[in-house]
Amino acid sequence: MNPEKPFSQACENNQAPIFTHLARLFSDRQQVLEVGSGTGQHAVYFGERLPHLTWQTSDLPENHAGIKLWLDDYPGSNLRPPLAFNVNGQWPALTVDGLFTANTLHIMSWASVQQFFAGLPGLLAPGALLVVYGPFNYGGQFTSDSNARFEQWLKSTDPERGIRDFEAVCELATGVGLTLLEDNPMPANNRLLVWRYQD
Repeated sequence: MNPEKPFSQACENNQAPIFTHLARLFSDRQQVLEVGSGTGQHAVYFGERLPHLTWQTSDLPENHAGIKLWLDDYPGSNLRPPLAFNVNGQWPALTVDGLFTANTLHIMSWASVQQFFAGLPGLLAPGALLVVYGPFNYGGQFTSDSNARFEQWLKSTDPERGIRDFEAVCELATGVGLTLLEDNPMPANNRLLVWRYQD
């Protein structure tokens, strides 16, 4: 392994549990956009196991070099180099039937989360699936002590960050034509939420 490649232990830990759902959810998809590809580890792990998919990576430009290092070592042809993606800036011009994002909504400000959902109709084909992985609060309450501690850490790095309320996120999703299909419990007090865009 290239020692310069970025590495996330969280990605290493969660990719197999996430894949158990993506294998089912994306079995009939053709093109998936990953928003916030981070290190690139998820793209390589999922792309290798879902070879029928074109998996489009994306992130802020400062993360592209690390993602490309992971893609450079990938032998398949179904992964695409990262697109510049900033929810508060210009969005890429493409249409996808699947969108995946992991551990991003609590890193964005709430205003950026609102911007993210507002922009989705410009990306999603009718019937597209949106799959979101990460921690969420329910009824305004943390689901675990570890999530409460994680929230404190997030706020210490940036007061605009924070674990989002499931109900508030669902309201944003419903407002742009998304219907909640699944709310799956995941390891380490995370969730995997699945919406379908209007058919």
